[in-house]
Amino acid sequence: MATAADTTAMRRAVALAARGLGSTSPNPVVGCVVLDASGHEVGAGHHERAGGPHAEIHALRQAGVLARGGTAYVTLEPCNHTGRTGPCAQALVEAGVARVVYAVADPDPRARGGADTLRAAGVEVEGGLLADEAEAGNAAWLTSVRLGRPHVRWKYAATLDGRVAAADGTSRWITSPEARADVHRLRAEADAVVVGSGTARADDPHLAVRGVDGAVQPLRVVVDTEATAVRAGARVLDDAAPTLVAVAEDAAADHLAGTDVVRIPRAAGGRGLAVPALLAALHERGVRSVLLEGGPTLAGAFAAEGAVDEVVGYLAPVLLGAGPAALGDAGITTIADALRLHVTDTTRIGPDLRVTARPASLPTTKEH
Repeated sequence: MATAADTTAMRRAVALAARGLGSTSPNPVVGCVVLDASGHEVGAGHHERAGGPHAEIHALRQAGVLARGGTAYVTLEPCNHTGRTGPCAQALVEAGVARVVYAVADPDPRARGGADTLRAAGVEVEGGLLADEAEAGNAAWLTSVRLGRPHVRWKYAATLDGRVAAADGTSRWITSPEARADVHRLRAEADAVVVGSGTARADDPHLAVRGVDGAVQPLRVVVDTEATAVRAGARVLDDAAPTLVAVAEDAAADHLAGTDVVRIPRAAGGRGLAVPALLAALHERGVRSVLLEGGPTLAGAFAAEGAVDEVVGYLAPVLLGAGPAALGDAGITTIADALRLHVTDTTRIGPDLRVTARPASLPTTKEH
């Protein structure tokens, strides 16, 4: 039975884990807190970067001999394998920790089993504490392991009546500078930022992160089916961040020589690219989290494939009455088939409202 002290320590571990967002991929974000035998915090840490020490190692180094007889709180079940670093389960045993509490069981078959190793060594082990909070913070990595594709967060900015542009196509700026700055935080947390050809033509977006200290620049991806939207001089082709242009297998793309291009099969309906194939190609390149910033057409294609894991909408106190809606055709023709969402957060960002929601039901394992 978890105590108030257990919950407090795990919540701190969840907060520590969040510090690794944007810098640990393709590894998970993990936080760890160590209390000594009398319940005082003596060590804390998080996984800072792929290939670097895991959260448990940072926390144990800080705790030193005071970890002996104490309790370690970890947001993810301690790993049980040797990769670029050693197994954390064994490190906890060697440190003399008497009890380990973790939030989420490790779904990776290569690394799981840490709890069994700890129990075999006589360590008391408990799992599931604040699992929902830890899952939410580690959604990208967990999605990639469970589904074999990147986690997709769809971001859009709209008026209060749901328009993403006016009738004449103008859209700058619907939301406030504060909201636009917040989007850069989302970009900094993602491995890739994805837009479609319509956005590339209309906005000539840059897609790099600005104003976030220490940010790792995400891969900029333009879904340019016919290879007609990205041209020489496009801002997305500068050297501020890496860029990938996704085109159809049969598209003429000689003008993109020198640009990283990936060829993707067309969607079954003949319009656009096959979203599952695009996500598979990104996953193969190490992308574990996608920020989808494309317009209504691309967002609709992702939604139709069940490939939207989270929605972040910035709603401005503005009315237009006409113009494109935030979401294009997603294959939904009747209210019974509507994609129902669970709102997880509402926050004022300057004059705007940021609404975060997740589909009420998501697949939990990879389809075969």
